[in-house]
Amino acid sequence: MDMRKMMREAQKMQQEMEIAQEEIAQFTAEASAGGGMVKVVARGNITIDSISINPEAIDLEDISMLEDMIMAAANDAIRSVAELADQRMSVVTGGLNIPGF
Repeated sequence: MDMRKMMREAQKMQQEMEIAQEEIAQFTAEASAGGGMVKVVARGNITIDSISINPEAIDLEDISMLEDMIMAAANDAIRSVAELADQRMSVVTGGLNIPGF
């Protein structure tokens, strides 16, 4: 394979990865816990966009249950956007496992 062709393909893949990363940052995933009592929306850049808590979920005598529901919903939402990101990057890399992407 000629070196110029390899360099063009590498540049093309880099451009596609940059586009994919911009798209991934816009992904959102919603997850809930406690039968919908807590809902969390996460973005593809692994940030929490919003948290909604049904007032019925607030029991001042059992705050740890609410904390557990928030954590579970947040972890599920983050896991979901990570899976979406992996799927999108797999399209760009052709399934290659490139560290850091």
